[in-house]
Amino acid sequence: MRQRSLIAITAALAAGALTLTACGSRDDNGGGSDSGNGDTTVVIGVDAPLTGDLSALGLGIKNSVDLATKIANKEKYVEGVTFKIEALDDQGQASVGQQNATKLVANKDVLGVVGPLNSSVGESMQKVFDTAKLVEVSPANTNPALTQGVNWAKEKARPYKSYFRTATTDAIQGPFAAQYVFNDAKKKKVFVIDDKKTYGAGLAATFTAEFKKLGGQVVGTEHINPESKDFSAVATKVKNSGADVVYYGGEYPQAGPLSKQIKEAGAKIPLVGGDGIYSADFIKLSGAAGTGDLATSVGAPVESLPSAKEFVANYKAEGYKEAYEAYGGYSYDSAWAIIEAVKKVVEGNDGKLPDDARAKVVDAMQDVSFDGVTGKVSFDEFGDATNKQLTVYTVKGGDWATVKSGTFTG
Repeated sequence: MRQRSLIAITAALAAGALTLTACGSRDDNGGGSDSGNGDTTVVIGVDAPLTGDLSALGLGIKNSVDLATKIANKEKYVEGVTFKIEALDDQGQASVGQQNATKLVANKDVLGVVGPLNSSVGESMQKVFDTAKLVEVSPANTNPALTQGVNWAKEKARPYKSYFRTATTDAIQGPFAAQYVFNDAKKKKVFVIDDKKTYGAGLAATFTAEFKKLGGQVVGTEHINPESKDFSAVATKVKNSGADVVYYGGEYPQAGPLSKQIKEAGAKIPLVGGDGIYSADFIKLSGAAGTGDLATSVGAPVESLPSAKEFVANYKAEGYKEAYEAYGGYSYDSAWAIIEAVKKVVEGNDGKLPDDARAKVVDAMQDVSFDGVTGKVSFDEFGDATNKQLTVYTVKGGDWATVKSGTFTG
């Protein structure tokens, strides 16, 4: 991995990088303005839930993008460019995310956006960004349709050229979880629950298909209202179903109480979910009942990767109040991918941003490849991450513990 310490300057820069001339604001497809110190300011937008139930994950995303820009500026990674962030709160709501997309497009200095967290929000933002030729890199969206089209299971077709992601998809995550539950945990009867949202329903569907394919039995299905916290009726159905495991497609604000209430109803069986429940807040919400519950999440555990040690140390040194959470490493890598794309564009244009900088950054992103916090970062023809690693975690001793890492073999 390329070392990106706070004092390191890459060999390319040391050898003499191209100089970027300071310039004023550009046209609708451009970007960059005079930062006041002779550098050109390039803004990386961030969209995530910064308040509300999912803010633990959202703030980890924001802070990690902020860290990437600070490292890039410290290293002068793109000579003559100062990176800044503009972070907007989508509250986990698709309509708010779409409004945020419009705001970010209106800021001519924004040359790329990291986010959002929720696939449903991502769905609402894609067309806005694509029309403006503004690149979007999500560290957390996992619904396959975002990159491979609504009919992805039968025929893949990329809907938006400007959309990329560093997280792997539920087309892989759901089946990976099913294989672990059936083959490793030896659970044969599952009760499947989802929150009816884009992410949750999609993940539950891919899990279910693989579980059945393996020979597992679905003994019950239910949809919950994500605005509710009373799941006693569903918990009773789980108890009466004879299930030996519950699979939940959704996020931790509902998963925590759901797990607790299922155990209280007398079903002493594990709840399994995806990356949406992989948060310290799930453990707080589920309490002692969460012990033994399982979650899959994208990639290998950041703490276990040699490539991530520097990120972890720099995040700590920066003094952020919130943890980087499940998507911290992916958010840093998403931001760094934008920084790499900007660098390619600048160096390919005599050291300055072209008037159509946004469109050029979209084109450059397709060929970005570097050793990141989470491993090798690059994108396939759909804009999906080429890194397909996944990990199973379990709640043990009041924390998440790694059970198994690997890739889905379908």
